[in-house]
Amino acid sequence: MAASHTHGSGASESFTSDMEKARELINGRIDSLTDDLREKVNKVIHGNPELGFKEVIAHETLTSYLEQLGFAVKRSTYGLDTSFEATLGEGGRQVVICAEYDCLPGIGHACGHNLIATSSMAAFLGAAHAMATLGVPGRLRILGTPAEEGGGGKAVLIDNGAFDPRDDVAAAIMAHPLAQHSLPGAASGHTGLAGLRLLACFKFQVEFRGQTAHAAAEPWSGTNALDAAVAAYNNVSILRQQIRPDERIHGVISKGGDAPNVIPDFTSMSWFVRAPAMGRAEILFERVKRCIEAAALATGCTHKIVMTPTYASLRANDTLCRSYAEDMAHIGEKVLVHQEHPLTASTDMGNVSQIVPSFHGAFAVPTAPNVAIHSPQFTAAAATDEAHAAAIRAGKGMAMLALRVLLDGSLADAARRDFEKSEEL
Repeated sequence: MAASHTHGSGASESFTSDMEKARELINGRIDSLTDDLREKVNKVIHGNPELGFKEVIAHETLTSYLEQLGFAVKRSTYGLDTSFEATLGEGGRQVVICAEYDCLPGIGHACGHNLIATSSMAAFLGAAHAMATLGVPGRLRILGTPAEEGGGGKAVLIDNGAFDPRDDVAAAIMAHPLAQHSLPGAASGHTGLAGLRLLACFKFQVEFRGQTAHAAAEPWSGTNALDAAVAAYNNVSILRQQIRPDERIHGVISKGGDAPNVIPDFTSMSWFVRAPAMGRAEILFERVKRCIEAAALATGCTHKIVMTPTYASLRANDTLCRSYAEDMAHIGEKVLVHQEHPLTASTDMGNVSQIVPSFHGAFAVPTAPNVAIHSPQFTAAAATDEAHAAAIRAGKGMAMLALRVLLDGSLADAARRDFEKSEEL
């Protein structure tokens, strides 16, 4: 099979025939594995929610399943215990399919990462089957990416070489579930979104330190670290009146003290600062820092800001988005190519999209109209047969996208040109 699309009617007809064969192989293979993926992957991960960097059961589940299907799997890759990878092919263009599988504290898979793992696994297995059967050149890799929920696992993987731009990564691919009613284009019948756009996000902890004292007997001898945390929260709440509508700041007091009659000498807070582009996020972050510094100054406390990996804004690659939407139409899915405004959320896939051409789509999960992601109700929705079926359909579209990038040099080149267009970071 040719590695790239060539011009001329005969070549065009041959290429179209190749794509039809690939689609038939992909859909047939994924259909044959759907029940297995439901029982051995989706249900296991959903039923055993694990926080970032601690996804031991998910790591074992996914790697063992790949090994059972005959793939050579590398476990605990790139310095992370719960990352893994499996690769088919040698040399040439490379497509990386990313899998997420961590949960949220207290509410399990309320972001549906069990469905992400399922759709990514389906995409890899479907594309691998067509690739091997048709002799498609290039490399296909599935990469387990821990700790998307705040831990910045992909940022760590980037630093440790998992997405080396010199390694001819032509595309990195994944998709995320959303509540159907919240999906852009849902009102006009769309069941998916190709060009998901998300915000840049600074994530950090703040520690205030003061002086403990008896709160009743000698309050004047203490320096209240809880006052500093409360003052910082209030300062930021005031700042929110002067930020743009597409910017977001949220924080919690993660430790406020131990007993009411003991003036706290230590408190900690966790903060997210988001904006559509990194430049704006940096400006907003500096304003938030001044709110924190003012709280420390006013209360006499010292403070320390501890950064966690920053999430870059998510770039939508027009070529990859259009290809995915076209292939999803072949299985009856109406996918919106682009959204007008970014959703006010963030992902570490944004970091990947800044260094290699990337696709991060979204697929709809049926829910009640008042249900949103990051809620216990969405945790329940992510466990349904309907949600699994949606993940499987997204997996078929991503598998075809992967095959197209490997097979069609003109598409891969166009995706690279889209990536290289200047964009505010």
